Amino acid sequence: MVPRTRWIAATALAVTGTLLTSGLTVPGQAETRTPRSQPPGEHTELPDKDARTGRLAPTTRQQGAARGVTVRWNRLGTPASVTGNGPLAAGLADDPEKAARAYLAGHQDLFGLDAAAVADLEKVAVNPIGEGAAVLLRQRFGDLPAGHDGLVAVGVTGGKVVSVTSTLSRDDEPPAPATLSEDDAVAAAGRDAGIAVSAGDIRRVRLVAVPTAEGVRSAYQVVLMDSSGAEPKAVTSYVDARSGTVLVRENLVDHDSDNPRWSVFPATPPGDYSSRDTRQTWCFVPAAGCRMVVGGDPSSGLPWDADPATGASTTTSLGNAARTYENRASDDPFSVGTRTNASKPDRNYTYPWANQWYRSKCDPATLDSPQEADVEAAMSNLFVQHNRMHDWSYRLGFTESAWNMQVDNGDRGGLGGDPEQGNAQAGARFPAIRDNANQITPPDGIAAITNMYLWQPIAGAFYPPCVDGDFDMTVIGHEYGHAISGRMVAGPDAGWNGPQAGAMNESTSDLLAMEYLSEYGLRSPGRTPYVIGGYVTGEPRAGIRNYDMSRSPLNYSDLGYDLTGTQVHADGEIWTATQFDLRQAFIRRYGDGNAALQRKCADGKVPVAKCPGNRRWAQLSFDALLLMATGAVSYVDHRNALLAADIIRFGGKNQALMWKVFAQHGLGATAASNGPADADPTPSFASPLSRNSRVTLKPRGDAEDAKVRLYVGDYEARAVPVADTDPATPLGATFTIAPGRYSFVAVGEGVGHKKFTATIRGSRRTLPVAMHRNQAASANGATATGDGLSHKALLDETEATNWQSVEAPVADRQVTVDLAGDRPVRIGRVQVSAMLRPTVADDPEGPDTSQNRFTALRAFRLLACNATEADCSQNTSYRTVYTSPDDAFPADRPRPTAPDIALRSFNTRDFTATHLRLQVVSSQCTGAPAYAGEQDNDPRSDTDCTTAAPRAGIVRAAELQAFAR
Repeated sequence: MVPRTRWIAATALAVTGTLLTSGLTVPGQAETRTPRSQPPGEHTELPDKDARTGRLAPTTRQQGAARGVTVRWNRLGTPASVTGNGPLAAGLADDPEKAARAYLAGHQDLFGLDAAAVADLEKVAVNPIGEGAAVLLRQRFGDLPAGHDGLVAVGVTGGKVVSVTSTLSRDDEPPAPATLSEDDAVAAAGRDAGIAVSAGDIRRVRLVAVPTAEGVRSAYQVVLMDSSGAEPKAVTSYVDARSGTVLVRENLVDHDSDNPRWSVFPATPPGDYSSRDTRQTWCFVPAAGCRMVVGGDPSSGLPWDADPATGASTTTSLGNAARTYENRASDDPFSVGTRTNASKPDRNYTYPWANQWYRSKCDPATLDSPQEADVEAAMSNLFVQHNRMHDWSYRLGFTESAWNMQVDNGDRGGLGGDPEQGNAQAGARFPAIRDNANQITPPDGIAAITNMYLWQPIAGAFYPPCVDGDFDMTVIGHEYGHAISGRMVAGPDAGWNGPQAGAMNESTSDLLAMEYLSEYGLRSPGRTPYVIGGYVTGEPRAGIRNYDMSRSPLNYSDLGYDLTGTQVHADGEIWTATQFDLRQAFIRRYGDGNAALQRKCADGKVPVAKCPGNRRWAQLSFDALLLMATGAVSYVDHRNALLAADIIRFGGKNQALMWKVFAQHGLGATAASNGPADADPTPSFASPLSRNSRVTLKPRGDAEDAKVRLYVGDYEARAVPVADTDPATPLGATFTIAPGRYSFVAVGEGVGHKKFTATIRGSRRTLPVAMHRNQAASANGATATGDGLSHKALLDETEATNWQSVEAPVADRQVTVDLAGDRPVRIGRVQVSAMLRPTVADDPEGPDTSQNRFTALRAFRLLACNATEADCSQNTSYRTVYTSPDDAFPADRPRPTAPDIALRSFNTRDFTATHLRLQVVSSQCTGAPAYAGEQDNDPRSDTDCTTAAPRAGIVRAAELQAFAR
């Protein structure tokens, strides 16, 4: 991936999910092998929830905002955000807090707070943003502070207010006193979250106030962490202190001498997985043999291994910002390991590394060998990298007043007592705990936890090499990134909340890990430097994601595009694509400097206004987090915060540049979302500061009179169209779009899919799209019969549905399509899709056969029959007219991705037929070499997908479309 711990293993740490899997005995084998569960990234997460009912409408006077000012309202009848074409107010005090309070007091009509109520607001933090600041104020209700909501973040610079976000309540009356006991509140929170509460699970209970549309409630803030199940649970719940109702619940789990010296892999071990020890020696101060001088903790100036209370060395992996342990023998993700690094009185933290887990092919015996699977080196490496992320992010604003993680905060703000706890080789003795990393980030004052795991192939779930995640900085940086954004957004007690917010949480973690490595000139494995998890997955093209972040076609209309529907890691790649292009736009304007300048900027030795474009972008990314008073945000909200940060930090010099990039990714002027849980937001490809084009869709050929939908990007299923030619819909055929080169998908009744690219320029243009009759469309009368379920899904001209056969073996499973009519038609090309669909409640396939990436079609045959020449009800009447390549849908390790199995076109030799038959040659599980055979030396697990995966007998395909050309 504040509170938040998202599983990053399967998709980027993402595959995400903990790979605890279900047991499985391979037929014909005497030995029972320990199972593992779902594919990484596809487990079911405990959703965030907000059970508060009702909504207060703004008053008539409130609705009349000033010209040029846009107000979005929250459920409490006050502005969720206030944005404008220029400053919202000017001529205020130079002191940011005084300016913020003056603005609020002067807009009682908007916020419902009189001067006395504004004066009573508690200052939470005033965090600097260049010459300006993000001022965070919190309501109190009687003696109780607001625990959830009741916050306002005001962006101020030079006596001007430029942005406001809030969850303020117009009702400032004290709530009715608590009648529920703390114990009863804890029990209620546990029941709601499915956590069997014991004393060790309770991390915080305190009485707060929670505003609702029906009045302010006294409530207990209860922080629980439970490790009793296959996956950890951690929540912050707000329990009504009178009724016991859980008002709000947030999931905290995101699924990435006097001169001490450390031996560390700067990014990862060698990308070729050789056992060359390429570690560098990093030191506190310059010395012979040191490759890099890392300096000290910027909060104290002390070395990383110093005890902040005494300044003396701990001589081990304990310090002010990070405390790192070996945690192999515990399956409790919240536990503290019992062993730190072996003490080094000389502070030379160099431990042997032999690449033992890889060389032994995941042999569990290595854990008890003299080398212990390199656990000492793993602990030391994790300790160093946590300190590196702490120091780098500190200089960008993740300081004590922004609720960072440290033992001792001094008098600089925050609560302290919460260093980053790193668990190296977590759960290594449990074969079900693999292929993962997670970050658990409770509210300020409670220690955050990173769990790093060993990686190992798992049948029908994930196929990485045998490596240790403690050595992959893209994973470590991703996980620490969750703590950065989770603590900085929404104040000290709340974090990201909702699916869109969760996706941006995952994306931000990827981006921060990438940016740290880039600024220090460090290169992780991958075809470009912008691949996350390339080392742990063994996949240089996209790592643990669907896309290399520098080569992504995604935009806001694609939300939910992934194989299994809405998923925070895959949807996060939409935000990543947008932010990466924004970063590149800053580099084009301000340059990328040289290695020396990049290093000086990363170390905070050069003002950001004199740094290259990527550092300016990174600074705005940190600033924007402080401008969001709630973590329940949409992509549009986060966009607005970035634009406001630029006004505060750089005087708005980059507004046009930023709007252009946002528009090209569907986050343009009129983009809108119905909150952070909206799965179908409204995209906009128009910039308010650019000369846009008005484009009219003009279907040609057989589609001239058809109802055609147009999508920007590479996906149709679950995406939102930008135009259509159906007169029954309000969308229309004309749309506005910023200049640039785009990919499109046109889809029409009876004419199938057409993928193409076009360069848009000029004020007006027509977009002609030539499409041809899809002979295999149900809209043209075609029908389907055959093996399995949902045959019609192959003919419905959408990748949002699929056919599935659930009978083993998958080879030769087939669907026959009657092309309709009595006369044969000519076929010269087919389009086939192996896309999956989201699993739904009461799925006809049952809970054990839910959509799984490895069940997607890989290779197929196409057979044909001509009813004017033969009896097409007989199998012998069909002849093979086309056999696809073995990798028609070319997924590789570590698992199939959306771009691997989306719609593809296959040219056949011309033939005529009245019937077509799609016949399976293989699924991804049974046909991909990367998933075949025994790939490790662990006697407790089998890896061959065909024989060991529980869903090896299932195959799916989404579309069969047939054209004359």
